Amino acid sequence: MGIMMMMFGLLMIIVCICSALLRWNQMRYSKKGLPPGTMGWPIFGETTEFLKQGPSFMKNQRLRYGSFFKSHILGCPTIVSMDAELNRYILMNESKGLVSGYPQSMLDILGTSNIAAVHGPSHRLMRGSLISLTSPAMMKEHLLPKIDAFMRSYLSGWDAFETVDIQEKTKHMTFLSSLLQIAETLEKPEVEEYRTEFFKLVEGTLSVPIDLPGTQYRCGIQARNNFDRLLTKLMRKRRESGETYTDMLGYLMKKEDNRYLLTDKEIRDQVLTILYSGYETVSVTSMMALKYLHDHPKALEELRKEHLAVRDRKRPDEPLNLDDIKSMKFTRAVIFETSRLATVVNGVLRKTTHDLELNGYLIPKGWRIYVYTREINYDTSLYEDPMIFNPWRWMEKKMESMSYFLLFGGGARHCPGKELGISEVSSFIHYFVTRYKWEEKGGEKLVVFPRVSAPKGYHLRVSPY
Repeated sequence: MGIMMMMFGLLMIIVCICSALLRWNQMRYSKKGLPPGTMGWPIFGETTEFLKQGPSFMKNQRLRYGSFFKSHILGCPTIVSMDAELNRYILMNESKGLVSGYPQSMLDILGTSNIAAVHGPSHRLMRGSLISLTSPAMMKEHLLPKIDAFMRSYLSGWDAFETVDIQEKTKHMTFLSSLLQIAETLEKPEVEEYRTEFFKLVEGTLSVPIDLPGTQYRCGIQARNNFDRLLTKLMRKRRESGETYTDMLGYLMKKEDNRYLLTDKEIRDQVLTILYSGYETVSVTSMMALKYLHDHPKALEELRKEHLAVRDRKRPDEPLNLDDIKSMKFTRAVIFETSRLATVVNGVLRKTTHDLELNGYLIPKGWRIYVYTREINYDTSLYEDPMIFNPWRWMEKKMESMSYFLLFGGGARHCPGKELGISEVSSFIHYFVTRYKWEEKGGEKLVVFPRVSAPKGYHLRVSPY
């Protein structure tokens, strides 16, 4: 009996302490003028609920507090905006007290010169460098030929396998394709070294920034250090050779006729930006496009007809060119509809540079604003039958120019690699649908937050078309 009483007393003490901590943390952020909301635990805030429940957490908070509320996620006091018009205003007005504000874990791992971390002149430098690397001339002369040759080779012989895990294949494909564009001279063992460290650091970017052994954050930091070591070694080797290289790293390191001269640290951060920003969007969009096309035979028939027409006007071994990619109107619509419905990018983060009035509230300096764009993709006032896969909606209207079109960001932060990513997915789809037909092995569950993924893989049976 005495032991039971002691356990009950201990339990009550724990409950009281937890209650006090929650109340204390709530009081810390109860400044006058802030929007309503909850702040969760000290340090951790509501990060666990946010990452585990995702859209459900956001919807519940919206029902309780409206489309503009406060929270504490990924280590930062944060205002969440789920209002379409307000989100557009925030994205289009970076110069008015709002700058990019990604979580500390992401900044520490991706680097302080990463395009998502900088603003003002530094942002113009890094963005200008990226735009020059993905310009139409670069696409036509250097990038697309490499993408085409890679996809043609990578997608060979898949019908020899009993089943193919498309999730793993598209992840591997996207990483290898991007690394080939960055540094085409790497040997296979070197590629594997980069791949190992890259996958570790990706996991660390969405973690609570607690630097303890075994945490995803610590593993991510270590992987970034190893990645830098590999890249520094490669850059030194290239400088010592005196040779000229026509890949992205070659252009970044070039001193002559280069409007955007970067330091070695900026180059390393830029390389990681290229790998990281395209990795998830291209791999997930490629996988989910096959999923939606499998589930909608009419869309697959229309898309395959478009790609067979491209092949009919070319020799069997003739590569795709930029005009071919531009002619794939329905493919572009499929990519947009896949990105909308699968919602690869849930939102973007901004940070206030001074106390800022927004939506009738006073947001303190240094707070994050999470522009949560996910729900816009399913807004019935913007999209008819938003939960239905309908690529034709993008053909009927010029929706790409609509004010609420935020699939690739907005304002000064609009994705500079948008057309490169579309070209990669289009090339993958081209060689897949003109070579193969497929059916699902079946039953795999898809998770949509914080990242779109199939925890047990997405397996297909592939056979010749």
